[in-house]
Amino acid sequence: MPERLFVSVTFNPTRSYVAVHPELPPVVALSLDGIRRKIESMLLPDKAHVILQLDRSAQLERDRRRSSP
Repeated sequence: MPERLFVSVTFNPTRSYVAVHPELPPVVALSLDGIRRKIESMLLPDKAHVILQLDRSAQLERDRRRSSP
């Protein structure tokens, strides 16, 4: 079973989503799926299960995007 990799994510209105982890360079993407794909591409296949931990601003932005048609 792949190990779990917990990645902290925040939302910055000028840069969009920003993810940080001590073992990886900062990752910036327009979507949470983009963050996950970029992180997975940095790792060996099946090496880790990426778990995004959203802070308050990232949660609010995710919810805003989900609620808009």
